[in-house]
Amino acid sequence: DPTADVEGFDAGAKAAIMASLAFDARVVAGDVYHEGISGITAHDIASASRLGHVIKLLAVCENLEGPDGAEVAVRVHPAMVPEQHPLAGVRDSFNAVFIEGAAVDDLMLYGRGAGGDPTASAVLGDLIDAATNRVRGTAAPVGFGERARIRSIDDQRSPFYLSLDVEDRPGVLRAIAEVFETHRVSIRSLEQEGIGDDARIVLITHT
Repeated sequence: DPTADVEGFDAGAKAAIMASLAFDARVVAGDVYHEGISGITAHDIASASRLGHVIKLLAVCENLEGPDGAEVAVRVHPAMVPEQHPLAGVRDSFNAVFIEGAAVDDLMLYGRGAGGDPTASAVLGDLIDAATNRVRGTAAPVGFGERARIRSIDDQRSPFYLSLDVEDRPGVLRAIAEVFETHRVSIRSLEQEGIGDDARIVLITHT
């Protein structure tokens, strides 16, 4: 059953662990916003390619400053990744962790995330660590700090991709633009294609 992978629940559990380790704050899987890839269509993939992007399911962990102090944002969702970005080339059973740090700039860890040998290697490594610690009488504690203040997905800011199927008649594009103007959303790019008697409009917004 691939649901945990396709809908991002497996990535969400990993993101909660990584956010807890990276930010010294307790984050649990239930804190993570999930949006899987089951709603992605072949049209979305083709549109992304025409715009110089690929669609990837990303787990994103951020340590942010909020109005009441530090906040942690943890979310899993499909994202448009520029073709020249290192994450764009991660395929098949490979996983990657892309790290942005103030002092270290950008780092990426890359390797297989599934398969008999890679999984067995990871488990065996943990067993060796546990055995070594026991023989030496030492420990390798993972200390998480206080419960994290989680930033709601509703408070996240980013560019957005929208695909709209509309009637192909005069005034439709103006009506869409008026809605964006009313809500003070700026459009970065727009393309339109015909679909029989109707049309499909693809938009990318500014942040």
